[in-house]
Amino acid sequence: MRLAFLSRKAGKALKKKGQTLVTAESCTGGWVAQAVTSVAGSSDWFERGYVTYSNAAKREDLGVAKGTLLRYGAVSEQTARAMARGALLRSRGARKRGPGTIALAITGIAGPGGGAPGKPVGTVCFAWARGRRMRSETKRFRGGRDSVRRQSVAHALRGVLKWH
Repeated sequence: MRLAFLSRKAGKALKKKGQTLVTAESCTGGWVAQAVTSVAGSSDWFERGYVTYSNAAKREDLGVAKGTLLRYGAVSEQTARAMARGALLRSRGARKRGPGTIALAITGIAGPGGGAPGKPVGTVCFAWARGRRMRSETKRFRGGRDSVRRQSVAHALRGVLKWH
């Protein structure tokens, strides 16, 4: 499915329910934010995006605990969950839009290097947060760097559609 189609579909669903999206991205480098803001009218349902590529950025911008990063690593569901929670909390603190805001987080290893035993290239962790509810999962995508990143963006948007 094309990213533009998924972005429009997610936007329509979020707007219908009065929800706003916040993104916290690492390996995708802001690609989700770019995809959704390419949709005309996205300011009605897209709040903001955080690109936190380094561990320091994850800690400083999203409040991911140093202990989480040390214990589980940057590529883990625990870190993805902390990223989503941090993005959601920080966006609410600034605007107080209310309980409709949903956050998505992506952290992974797009390659070509960086893989390790148990976390090969293509491992990507996702989290979606809405209110106090949280969902996370890990996927392993095949292909080169661009392919892993594109598949990650599509999967994240499909997650918004399933869970908005």
